[in-house]
Amino acid sequence: MRPDVLLAGYMTVMLLALVVLWIANSMRRRRFLSGPAEDRVFRCLKCGSVYTDDPDVDLSRCPQCGKMNESFDFRA
Repeated sequence: MRPDVLLAGYMTVMLLALVVLWIANSMRRRRFLSGPAEDRVFRCLKCGSVYTDDPDVDLSRCPQCGKMNESFDFRA
């Protein structure tokens, strides 16, 4: 067998093995990593506490002082 054919075959097998490992690792990571949290972020206007609550809640009671607060928008 010619050395150039042998080397090309070896490189092809190694490259294919790396691609298979990369795809398997990507699939495993996607399966175990969770997506972004769906909770809404609230900031108390009275005591300054930052907390989260369910995404369907418009007003939430502060766990520190009990004041009702609207959700905090980071884009504003």
